[in-house]
Amino acid sequence: MTMNYFTRPHTQLFLIVFYLLATSANAALPQVFDGKGMPSLAPMLDEATPAVVNIATEGRVKQKLNPLFADPRFRRYFNVPDKPVERKTSSLGSGVIVDAKRGLVLTNNHVIANAVQITVTLRDGRQLEAEVVGTDPETDVAVIKMPAENLVDIKPADSDALRVGDFVVAIGNPFGLGQTVTSGIVSALGRSGLGIEGYEDFIQTDASINPGNSGGALVNLRGELVGINTAIFSQSGGNIGIGFAIPINLALQITEQLLETGEVKRGFLGVSLQDISPALAEAFGLEQQSGAIINEVLDSSPASKAGLKIGDIVISIDGKKILNSNDVANRIGLLPVGEIIKFKVLRNGKQLEFIVTVDERTQISTEPKSINELLEGVSVGDIQQDSSYYGKVEGVIVANVARGSIAWRGGLRAGDVITSVNKSPVKTLQAFLKAVDRKEDSLLFLIFRGNAAAFIVLRK
Repeated sequence: MTMNYFTRPHTQLFLIVFYLLATSANAALPQVFDGKGMPSLAPMLDEATPAVVNIATEGRVKQKLNPLFADPRFRRYFNVPDKPVERKTSSLGSGVIVDAKRGLVLTNNHVIANAVQITVTLRDGRQLEAEVVGTDPETDVAVIKMPAENLVDIKPADSDALRVGDFVVAIGNPFGLGQTVTSGIVSALGRSGLGIEGYEDFIQTDASINPGNSGGALVNLRGELVGINTAIFSQSGGNIGIGFAIPINLALQITEQLLETGEVKRGFLGVSLQDISPALAEAFGLEQQSGAIINEVLDSSPASKAGLKIGDIVISIDGKKILNSNDVANRIGLLPVGEIIKFKVLRNGKQLEFIVTVDERTQISTEPKSINELLEGVSVGDIQQDSSYYGKVEGVIVANVARGSIAWRGGLRAGDVITSVNKSPVKTLQAFLKAVDRKEDSLLFLIFRGNAAAFIVLRK
């Protein structure tokens, strides 16, 4: 089985229509049964569907040259360009209007990533141009803005109140067909460890969702927004009844930060954790494998100041049971800076409680603008242990990109991991600074964002 985003490029849709000969002209469902009208979702959908939009994007990516073309003599002989070829891209997805007065639309980051043009199609057929307000690749949330002209938004629900078995409806733009509605139930809550995003706390549903549903709405039977459809679990790329949505509480929390600062500041605890294996459970005298073991505590970190120690087993945070290390990472990484939380741990067989104040994720970073003017307004640093990229990707992480700067216009964003400069790998901050220490008219970066890699070019 593989994980797939919904908005994968596609060239054709083969639609096979079977014409069935009916023996009866009255094959439709009855409008009345046993003297009572048949139940229908139509009244709710009349209220909800105008807030769900189709999103079409056009972008440009740098096509990586074949390694065979690395020899400059070979390139000259066959007239191969020195720089990567720019290729146009397009994608289709969905979005949800969450603020009609301001024209704000929630969608997925992967729907609008690398887009140079975003066109939003409303339920009434109008097409409006939109611009990016902010993105968060680690949760795959993006906010775009379009002209606020007679728009309809959708009321959010409390996604924390969802229960397994609740009925839900998915609204989106599968395969570019246009707005489509499917129904199902909440199959599971708090899904994580799927390897889709850096931070995962998904709603799982069996409502039929397919490529193009990304960024669309998952609503309850009252027509309230409970989640943003994001990914499917599939062998073929089509729906098999396992889809995932970002809880709306999380998406709105991310939205607030993007609107205020243009970026998301992650909570920082200062610990490294691991799951409890059967062998570790036996060694620590545990009856079950739930929880997470602290195997490192950084000096002067919030965890250290609160009194947490190596060997402590985290069993709950703010009264919510912890199942594994992913639970802890998601809980802390998605909390706002300054939040006060209560940790319950097992230490030498005894339950202890600690109060921890969430701090901002910090890292040693530098601004290489003095080295290369193409990077003015950019701060980068080594990947720290608290980052979701630690141990997975080698490179330097972008801490900040000033809006309107050359790097911003080129597509570089805070949270990106730069893995190579001008086709040469960079694994440390020192290596990166050395690689950009040249007066050049352009820089070619290979970046890792969320769960995907891409080339970007910075030019004067």
